Amino acid sequence: MHIDLSSLNSSRVYHLMTQTIIPRPIAWVLSINEDKSHNLAPFSYFNAVCSDPPLMMLSMGKKPDGSSKDTVTNLQVGAECIVHIAHAAQAEVVTQTAASIAYGDSEVTASNIALTDHQDWPLPRIKDCPIAYHCKVHSTQEIGNTPQQIVFVEALSLYVDDRVVDEKNGRMTIDALAVNPLARLGAAQYADLGLVFSKVRPD
Repeated sequence: MHIDLSSLNSSRVYHLMTQTIIPRPIAWVLSINEDKSHNLAPFSYFNAVCSDPPLMMLSMGKKPDGSSKDTVTNLQVGAECIVHIAHAAQAEVVTQTAASIAYGDSEVTASNIALTDHQDWPLPRIKDCPIAYHCKVHSTQEIGNTPQQIVFVEALSLYVDDRVVDEKNGRMTIDALAVNPLARLGAAQYADLGLVFSKVRPD
């Protein structure tokens, strides 16, 4: 089957892209609302894009009414946030935090999510997440016809649960199966990590 994307509207293109660019990691982003409550939302248009400085990219669409999403409102240049990598058992609560609620209403409170303070971080992290990055907004831009808001965040420090870390010959390795990150597929589908295998890259 050959599909001419230029002949489709943006909704249908989105539907096809999210079902074919799979699996996608999910950034579960905690930020601060203007009233100091905690905003929490998942985004699967997300990935690492640079190591020096360590940058990640978040791509966020608009609300159904055309206004900016609450996370975009909170993530102005210089703002700080915590980017979590959720595990597969958190699929239900991650999905709950994607609900559209009034600005200032906290998804953390609504879903009874436990937070914990982290040393030297200005924001708490989700207690049950195996991986969390303390980030600062590096830059933002708008692209596309809708438009889509692109937020580049610089990772300042990283938390990794000791239970998913292994050290051999002085080198730290993250046990991907122990993390078992939640992956996004198309429509309402998610996946866990499943089979993990290794292939040695040629010289």
